[in-house]
Amino acid sequence: MPSDNSSFVLKAPAKINWFLIVNGLRGDGYHEIISLMQTVSLYDEIRFEESEDIEIITDTDIPLKDNLIYKTVDLLKRSFGHIKSQGVRITLKKDIPIAAGLGGGSSDAATTIMGLNRLWGLNLSPEDMMNTGASIGSDVPFFLGSPAAIVKGRGEDVNPVKLRHSYPLLLVKPPIRVKTAWAYSEFDKISRGRKEGHDPDYPSLFVKLLNDRAGSDLHDYARNDLEGIVIKRFPEIGEIKEMLKKLGAFFTIMSGSGPTVIGIFDSIEKTSQAMKAFPEDYWCRMALTVVREP
Repeated sequence: MPSDNSSFVLKAPAKINWFLIVNGLRGDGYHEIISLMQTVSLYDEIRFEESEDIEIITDTDIPLKDNLIYKTVDLLKRSFGHIKSQGVRITLKKDIPIAAGLGGGSSDAATTIMGLNRLWGLNLSPEDMMNTGASIGSDVPFFLGSPAAIVKGRGEDVNPVKLRHSYPLLLVKPPIRVKTAWAYSEFDKISRGRKEGHDPDYPSLFVKLLNDRAGSDLHDYARNDLEGIVIKRFPEIGEIKEMLKKLGAFFTIMSGSGPTVIGIFDSIEKTSQAMKAFPEDYWCRMALTVVREP
């Protein structure tokens, strides 16, 4: 990476949810979750350059006011009086699909915080960046930390964990979009009156199974509380899971609110072969889970 802070590129990684537990609605309107998140080797690229104005260059169809990068720039401009006159040109090259359950928008926002901290010389502490990220979106704080963490609350409570092994995986997204708000709304309808809770040892046990490479056991602990709801509306997601199993994946799960499905394999060769089996209109990408800081 160039040392010149007037122009540089940062990578914004995608994430997967190894599991997702939803424990109901909070008083602030968000849902209480517990999830093991991990970044993977799939990235958006964001170029930061000095400019007199605020310029966001992207080929996405997201309105500027809804773009998390723009919201991040606007928040930092309003938060720090001494940078009112400073601008930035941000060029986003998307590789992470939109509305896929892979956290692309949140990762872009987190990377924008880091990029502007560098470009504008804000000298923000890790805690400052975390607090800023939490005010932008639930998953943003995760992307400001280590590559793997148990995430709690609405996403602001990030607890790093050490995962020792990198796993090859196939990400498969059918040509549909799942709105996160809809998935959680449907969860509320079916969970009304249901006793909340989970085994408190579940997160640490899941981490241990990953670190022990206990693939066959890992399958028995797969849990995403939104998966059944989304599959009921979009059965092709369930079909992808079954197809990945037949192709040799030892673990499959929908990431976040979907619709991307993760298939974990025991070799890159098997992952590559499996990718060839899906229709051309499906987005498919091989990746590796990230176990060390970039």
